[in-house]
Formats: sequence, structure tokens, C-alpha cells
Amino acid sequence: MRVHHRPSSISVGAAAALALLGLAAGSSPAAAYVGPGAGFAVVGSLGVIFVTFFLALAAIVTWPFRAVIRAVRRLRSRRKTSTKRVIILGLDGLDPGLIRRWMREGHLPNLARLAERGTFHNLATTFPSMSPVAWSSFATGVDASKHNIFDFLNRDLRSHMPVLSSTDIRSPEKVLRLGKYEIPISKPAIRFLRKSKSFWQILGEHYVPCHVLRVPITFPPEKVPNGALLSAMCVPDLRGTQGSFTFYTTDPQRSAAFEGGTVIHVEQQGNTIRGEIPGPPNPITRKHEVMKIPFTVEVDAPAEQATVTIGAARFTLKKEEFSEWTPIEFRPGLGQKVRGIARFRVMEFAPHFSLYISPINFDPESPPMPISYPGFFASYLARLNGSFATLGLAEDTWALNEQVIDEDTFLDYAWKIHEEREKMWFNSLKKNRSGLNVIVFDGTDRLQHMFFRYLSDDHPANRGKDTERHKHALLDLYRRADDLVGRTLEYVKNDENTAFFVLSDHGFKPFKRGINLNSWFLQNGYMASKNGDIGRYFDGVDWSRTKAYTFGLAGIYINVKGRETDGTVDPQEEYRAVKAELVETLSGLKDPETGRVGILRVYDGAEIFRGPYRRNGPDLIVGYNVGYRASWDGAVGAADGHVFADNIKSWSGDHCIDPFTVPGIFFSNRKIKTDYPGIMDFAPTVLDLFGIDKPAHMDGISLFDEQACETRNSPRDAYFPRGVPSSLAAEDVSPAEADAEPAS
Repeated sequence: MRVHHRPSSISVGAAAALALLGLAAGSSPAAAYVGPGAGFAVVGSLGVIFVTFFLALAAIVTWPFRAVIRAVRRLRSRRKTSTKRVIILGLDGLDPGLIRRWMREGHLPNLARLAERGTFHNLATTFPSMSPVAWSSFATGVDASKHNIFDFLNRDLRSHMPVLSSTDIRSPEKVLRLGKYEIPISKPAIRFLRKSKSFWQILGEHYVPCHVLRVPITFPPEKVPNGALLSAMCVPDLRGTQGSFTFYTTDPQRSAAFEGGTVIHVEQQGNTIRGEIPGPPNPITRKHEVMKIPFTVEVDAPAEQATVTIGAARFTLKKEEFSEWTPIEFRPGLGQKVRGIARFRVMEFAPHFSLYISPINFDPESPPMPISYPGFFASYLARLNGSFATLGLAEDTWALNEQVIDEDTFLDYAWKIHEEREKMWFNSLKKNRSGLNVIVFDGTDRLQHMFFRYLSDDHPANRGKDTERHKHALLDLYRRADDLVGRTLEYVKNDENTAFFVLSDHGFKPFKRGINLNSWFLQNGYMASKNGDIGRYFDGVDWSRTKAYTFGLAGIYINVKGRETDGTVDPQEEYRAVKAELVETLSGLKDPETGRVGILRVYDGAEIFRGPYRRNGPDLIVGYNVGYRASWDGAVGAADGHVFADNIKSWSGDHCIDPFTVPGIFFSNRKIKTDYPGIMDFAPTVLDLFGIDKPAHMDGISLFDEQACETRNSPRDAYFPRGVPSSLAAEDVSPAEADAEPAS
């Protein structure tokens, strides 16, 4: 029996750490055996009940005194203001061009009324124009170089491998090895990588009640004094991924090579199909083998229904009908449990049977990692309204991209998740009647990604796919968003003490052609290969002869000596020269097949980012033109030989392009003092409404501060509130396409 110390690097991966956290956070000893340990637990529980009773009694007795103290402190820490409540409704990705078109056509009456009585403007997004970057700037009032989130992914400078930008999950360093077991005796580490304090934390410190629901980049959940928070983007699934489906089929010809999930071939014996659901690695065995749980399906093909049995759960499904959230429980051993939930759907009965299982979400009533603050808040919501999706990217876009599910299934699943969020939202508005209420609905983003092809008849992604059945899916989406705005307005009405905002973090445009800059680097001598090919995650790159590389959706990185492993570029003059070459050569890069400009401009990160974390970001940012984006292969570090290629995936719309072409939306029930708001302005604006001075480090301004707003003379000033870079000041970098309406 020995205690081992693990190295600081991840030894068994984030998925194992995930399961380990489940053991630390939500498991209990096997009830069948009551020994000294269990007896001690019972006594301890009785002691907790005894202490809790007196603490509760003391809280009741002292409540009036504490209320007076809070009121005095609140008055001392805040200026006098008439605002009692701020309601912020985030609708990820809603596009101002589509909003204007459909308001003009009479489809969005609530937004039109809000624009007429209050304010409607384009909203400057961030560099780059991605949800994790933009919502982090929304929360903190600063740009990426101050909050440290530059993309969905960042790079490991030692290996060049992509890593998640917002969260670092590491396995326990100390383990006890006992036979086949490797039992953790220290806790896993979950580190939040976003920097700068969110405005709801500042509000809470000034005794303003806050409800923060599903704002991206809030995992692990941050402490919100006098408030509650439910995490969103980057909450993993139970396997430790950002969402992996499982698909079972009796068709032996069905390919098992898929992105974003696992395809498992099963056999039907009589009317019965047996299978296993793969879960996370076993966290307490030395081999860390993947845990699995069995299930059976009794198929009634003539009636087109199937009965699924998994653990204690048993339910019957008709074709193309989702199950409710079903508990899935993995047992690593030693009486431990790791709990998740998933939805099941039969996709076909004949000629072959196929079953889709959604990514396994954390069970909100017993999450293996903290996903809310306070910790019981997620469980409270589940018990109030029923179980709900906890995965950060909950809508299964990969399953539709890979044609494992169809558009009807995707829409059904996405709208079920949307309805779960609506219940949370309106409960929050009822329960928290003063202070801050904020939520982000991200289904608006996911549906536009997957259905934007319907707005462009010539979109390459339409080849071989239906182009009529869901032609109005996005109009329906915008109508439902408008209805949500209308129902939220019921909590505002004519209340002069309530400020109401509706925003999106960016707009949307068609994604027709991909650009693989790794292929361009390889063809133009900036990247080298060991054997002629470069696979995913830079497999085959000769780093000793490579000057530049890209991964993710907007950044170019220079292979700098002393910074990257096997760096080749001198960090002084040569570094600046390589950047200048790439800015000059790639800006205005034309697509030889269409004749259109694919890249509007390449931006030097040193001119845009001035904060303390600027060195963690990309050296250059690529401003792709409307219709273009980083290719799928280039985004994962591969070079496929083609610089330009058609995008034929269902993921047919995007926003990871030049930020000036994809502003978001800004609506308010109050008039603001500028025509050029930016997403970084929300934090200082909300603080100002509650009579709290903004911290000096914040980049944004209060939109109700007339003097500050006088500095806004163009959209560029909203993108760069600390000053427009000199290289951009003399040019018009706001293409007319920013408000262009896609063809009907």
C-alpha cells in the first residue's frame, strides 16, 4: 500500500478527473453495509442537524439586525439612483440585418415596439467575434487581453496541442495504490482561466441581488455574493468532452467514422437488442478503463415502438420520439457512483434499427462537478421544474453535421432545451424582483449555425439535402425570440425603475467556403512537413522548419524561439517581419474559384491587444469576408492540400469572420447617449445604473454617461473603446455587408 504523487500535468485526462470529482462531490458508501464508518456518518449527520437547527434559529433572530446593517452598507457603497432592477435577455447570435428585415415585414412586433419606444442599434462585438470572447467581455467590460479568453481553444506551448481556453481540469496529485485500485486522496483541480471580475460579482459585493443564468464562460461557477449562478458554455459532458453522442445501428454497412460521437454496431436477436453505453474512464482503477453500463431494447417493428431498459429505468418510444431525461449511473467500484442523464430516440425500425443517445449530461440533482453557485442551486432548479440539460453546448450540432440525426430531430431536441431555459428564466423574474436578472439563450446561435443554408439557394451545404421542409426555420426562430421578448416585457411594463436590455454577442452570415491557412502556409514556405502530409493536431509538422501555424477559428500563431517548443522565429526583428509579411500577403487574399476576396484583413494582435494577458492570444487575427471562415481541417491543425474548399456540412452559417461584418443587436427600453454601443459597455452601464462607479481597468463606458459617450464618433470607437489602433484609424473598416440581408 503506497501513496503516490502525480505530476502536475494531466495524467489520466480531464474525463477521469471529471469522474473523480463525481466521487468527491456526490457519492455515498454502499447502503448494504453498515460498519463503523457508516455509523460515524450517521452520528455526524445528527450533529449537523443539531447545529443547523441552532444556526437557523440564530439567523431568524438576528435577521432584522442584519437587514439594517446591509441597508446601511448598501447606502454607503452606492450613489443614489432610481434604478431598482436591471433585466438582461441575451439571445446569442441574433443578426441585426435579419432583425431589420423581419421587423419591416411585421414578423417581430415586440422588438419593433421596443425599438420605437426605446433604442435599437447594432452592437459592436469583440476581436475575434466568437461567443466565448464576446460574452467574457460582456461580463467583465474588458477586451480579450484583459480577460484572457481569445477563442474556444488555446495552445499548449510545449506540445502545440489545442487545449480548452476557459477551464483547466487536472486529476488529483495524490493517489493510494491498493491492488488494482488507484484511490484519490487529494481533490482534482478545476481552474477557471477567465480573468477580470464580472459585473455581477461587483454588484453582489454592493448587496445587489443577482440571478445569472447560462451566461457563457461561467464554468466552473464563480461565487456571486447575494446571488445565484448556473454555468453554461464549457460545462463538459460525463465523458469529459464538449458533447459526444452515441449511435447504435444494426446496419453493418453504416460507417463508424464520425466526428463528435461514437457509432456502435449491434445485433438483433429475435426482438431483442443488447448494448452497452460507454461513459467516463474509471477513476479508481489503475488502468482507467472506460466504464460501461448495459441496456436492452425490445423491438416491436410492426407497431414501430421499442421498449428500452437501462438500470431501473424502463420506457417505450415510438419512432422519432424523444424520451424524457433518463438517469444513467456508472459504478466505478467501492460503492461509488457517477450520475448523468441522457435522452433516447429511435431513428429507424426498418430495414435496420438505429437508436440515438444524446451526450450524457451531468445530472443537475447530483452533478459530479460544481455547475452552480451556490452548489444546491442546480438541484433546486431541477426539483422545481424537472431535470434539464447541463452541457455547455447542449444542442447536438455534431450529430446533425454527421447526418446521424435529421433536422426534425435536431429541432425537437433544441426546442426542448429552450423550453427548459424559459422555465428557469420566468421563475427567476418572479423570485428576484429587484437587482439583476440576466440569462443567455444560446439555441438562437445553434439553430442559425445549422439552418442558415436555407437562406441561400446557392449554398454548397444544400447539395443532397432538403431545401424546402425547414425553409422558414430561422424566421420561426426569430418569431419565437420576439415572443420571448414580449413575455419578458410583462415584467417591465411601464416601470420607470426597471432597465431592460436585449442583446446578441454577434450577428450571423452564411459560411459557404472554408479557408485552410495551414495549407497556404505549407504551400508558401511558412510551414514544413516531415512526410508531405499534415494530419489533425499538427501530426507530421516539422516544427524545426515552421514559422507560422493556425488552429481554432481566427488566430495565426508565429513559431517563436523561446516561447513555443522548437520555435524558429527570433522574437525581435524577425518576429515583426514575419507578421508584417503575413498581414501584407493575406489581407485581400482572393478565392481563385469565385474571384471574391476571402480575407478582408489580417490584424496585428499587438495593435489590438494591450492588456496583461495579450501574450496568451494569437499573434494575428484573420478577418474573413462574409461567406468564408476557417476550414474544418484548418481549425484542428491539419493541412489538406486545399486552401479554399466548399463547406458542405449542415453547419452552414457562422460569425467567426471579420468582427466589423457581424455586429450583434442592442435593444433597450431607455434611450442611450450614443448610436455606437459595444458589448464591453454592458458591465460599466449596469454598474452605473445601480450607482456603482466602474473600476478603472474596464474598457467599456456607461451608455447613460453623456460625457463618456461623446467620445463615440463611429462604430470603430465601440470596437476599440480605449482608442482605435493607428493602423486602422484612417480607413473605413466597416464593410457595408455588416447589415446585408442574406438572399431570401
